[in-house]
Amino acid sequence: MNDLLDWLFVRQRFDLGLGRTKDLLALLGNPQDRFKSIIVGGTNGKGSTSATLASILKSAGYKTALFTSPHLTYFSERFQINGERIADATIEETLREIKLLAEELEASFFEIVTALGCQLFADAGAEYAIMEVGMGGRFDATNVLDPVLSIITGIALDHTKYLGDTPQQIAFEKAGILRPNKLALTGAKDGALGVIREQARALEASLQVLDEDIHTTLHEVAWEGIDVSVKNAYGGVRVHSPLLGLHQVRNVALAVTAAQALSVSSNAIQRGVSETQWAGRLEKILYHNRLFLLDGAHNPEAAEVVRDTFRALEVSPAVLLFGIAKDKEVESVLKTLESIVSRVILTKAQLSPRAAEPLELAELSSKPHVLMPNLLEAIEHAISTTKPGDIILVAGSLYLIGEVRPYVLGEVGETFERYQ
Repeated sequence: MNDLLDWLFVRQRFDLGLGRTKDLLALLGNPQDRFKSIIVGGTNGKGSTSATLASILKSAGYKTALFTSPHLTYFSERFQINGERIADATIEETLREIKLLAEELEASFFEIVTALGCQLFADAGAEYAIMEVGMGGRFDATNVLDPVLSIITGIALDHTKYLGDTPQQIAFEKAGILRPNKLALTGAKDGALGVIREQARALEASLQVLDEDIHTTLHEVAWEGIDVSVKNAYGGVRVHSPLLGLHQVRNVALAVTAAQALSVSSNAIQRGVSETQWAGRLEKILYHNRLFLLDGAHNPEAAEVVRDTFRALEVSPAVLLFGIAKDKEVESVLKTLESIVSRVILTKAQLSPRAAEPLELAELSSKPHVLMPNLLEAIEHAISTTKPGDIILVAGSLYLIGEVRPYVLGEVGETFERYQ
């Protein structure tokens, strides 16, 4: 498998467009036509929404596939059937079959991965596949599929080099996943919502909007998750999600509404939401009697969610272990997260070529900080300078989380340099 992944990972590049993905799928016999798909885009929350919806459909008795990116620790995380990662041996066999075709087309990493997911899901007999958009929407490889419905969680500034530097421009790119005469759900607001509404109108898509057509009531937010009621045109249902964070109210509401639109029963919805698992997003891991809270939080909106959640829970992390990609809005993210801690350990993901150097981060930090470029040393420093029961917040990059997580779980992660 490692030789194949070596071959695949060197093909990482940001290469927007649908042509090669369409051609590759056509050469494979268009496996994406053998299951129903739901495409989930948005700046933040699309992974949590996808995972929640996949759990609901599984609970309803459907064989359900889940395609997500990036993976945190293991490549196989990207391809799940009924909540379980597809076996490495199966992935290897299918990827070997795709390799020569992909080379002929000069396909990129994410184009190959998307086609690989479609082939794996078709071979597994998936009835539904929840497909998380990689970046944007209009030219993302996942957009070659013809979904039964589309979800755009929300719009914030991220990937501005490729998607535009205003919410409206980004919304236009993400609205590319809408389909003529099909249902679309969104949690977008303000000007971004206006753009999505305009695109839906042009396509005669049926658009349902969070806070307008979909209403939520938050009953409780606690360390055990959230209790929320969702009410819409399909009726009302109260659910408990084990996912931590105030932002999960909106993600759950979109997933629940999508399931109701697909005629899933309230019992299956409640069961599916309660069984949702999603790593690396305000995930709690106990290590050396310290509570590690892991969250990607790589843009300002995501950082604000982390801050607001800690304030709602009325607790404060003892320290922030922070690393981020240098092409993000570093100062804004760091400032927001520093507002809930007294000190910071500045570090970096070891396998990410886009990671900002701790010395560069130090110039932006306003709290007492130490620079520890070696991530494992940074983790151990966080432990040695805290006491049992303390909270250690790890945030700023999913790639950082992907390296911290296996360490505190006692696992061995992959060693491929990656940024997609």
